[in-house]
Amino acid sequence: MLITKGWNPTRQFRLLQARATRISKCTPINLKISLKKCNFGQQELLALGHKVSGLSLAIDQNKVAAVLQKPVPKSIKEMQYFLGFASYYKSHIRNVAHITSNAACSQGSGAALHQRQIVDGKPREGVICYISRQLKDSEARCGATQTERLCLVWALEKLHYYLEGAVFEVYTDFTAFKSLLSMKTTNRHILRLQIAIQEYRGNITIIYKEGKSHTNEDGLSRWPLDNVRSNPASEPEVAAKIPIHFHGNR
Repeated sequence: MLITKGWNPTRQFRLLQARATRISKCTPINLKISLKKCNFGQQELLALGHKVSGLSLAIDQNKVAAVLQKPVPKSIKEMQYFLGFASYYKSHIRNVAHITSNAACSQGSGAALHQRQIVDGKPREGVICYISRQLKDSEARCGATQTERLCLVWALEKLHYYLEGAVFEVYTDFTAFKSLLSMKTTNRHILRLQIAIQEYRGNITIIYKEGKSHTNEDGLSRWPLDNVRSNPASEPEVAAKIPIHFHGNR
């Protein structure tokens, strides 16, 4: 595709002459121009999926129609395809980074404190309390592993008055916790986790629980309360902790 532009017919004609001179040198390799496929004096034209004019660069309306008629994505894979397509046109979408970012409700930490009880002669878990909060901006930029660590620390801190002196279990769908606790490192986030766990040494047991059976904490972390002062589990400028069940979602 060859496009030349000029502010007036004279300017455009000179540009065409210059291009034609260069193209004529390609005759030995059978490069030719068909006048039937040429358009002259156009105010706008379609090129590479865009509508190009002297004033703007717009989206091809045919492509917009195809998108508008497309069903709403119903799976992660379909959403990935759509976001990949949309990113090509990000220069046309104001605040595209904000629009395509994760919803705030899906960036949170959640924990549930349960107590084993005997009711009518049968064991069951009674709920003591639930806590949740949105991740801070600095936390939302962390990787999944660090987010899980922050969640555990936050939950242990917030539920300290319930847990101090008690023997309890932490159920998590994060498999690397046990290895992190014995790791020798200078990473401040891992050290903070190790110090938080050390406080409950002898009383705490960390147990892996498959994510799909961890729906109560998953729900708390995906729809957390705002991280504001009125939320008793809010975290002003430090990170997180946890008790019996927890889930950090990014």
